[in-house]
Amino acid sequence: MTFPYSEIVLEHFRHPRNVGQIEDADGKATEGSPSCGDMVSVYIKVDPEKKTISDIKFESYGCASNIATGSIITELAKGKTLDEAKKINWKTASEALGGLPKIKAHCSVLAVEGLRSAVQNYEERHGLVKEKKPTTEDEIHRRLRKVMNPLSGLDLERTNLVKNVQLKDGFVRVVIDLPPDHQFSHSIKEEVKEKIEPLWDIKEVVVEFIA
Repeated sequence: MTFPYSEIVLEHFRHPRNVGQIEDADGKATEGSPSCGDMVSVYIKVDPEKKTISDIKFESYGCASNIATGSIITELAKGKTLDEAKKINWKTASEALGGLPKIKAHCSVLAVEGLRSAVQNYEERHGLVKEKKPTTEDEIHRRLRKVMNPLSGLDLERTNLVKNVQLKDGFVRVVIDLPPDHQFSHSIKEEVKEKIEPLWDIKEVVVEFIA
């Protein structure tokens, strides 16, 4: 099946802007998963005084809509304030690209969600979250669904690797069903901590592995 992509979409698909990583990113996020067909990671650098996005890059695994949307949202977000960047939505990206097929809306939305999550990641790390709701175990599990299991390309929750989550007085304990010396244990541990530690009321995150 083919889709009627505009010339602008095809241009951004063939020659995407701002592709790559920012190694010392101030905020970053990944949405989707390769096993589901589409994934996008967004990295941002922020001017600490102006609270504007001074640099932004993305990596995409997916269809033309996903790649083109990732490309256009980086163009739209660069130079914007964090609040302005959070207002960029699928409609904004679609209009900038000259229209996107509705059937491809889901994979295109991933790039927009990636941008918003990267901004949220920055705000959490710098104490800029306005609504400071107490962290719940449900929120911990929600964030663990964004940590990939490299063995399958699915998240830790969907592959049943999360055996236990405990939250008490700002301390979080996450038990993962992998041997401590597994080749992916270290990277999973770092990503789990990266997702949970920025929460405003979390004091410490301990990740344990069981054989």
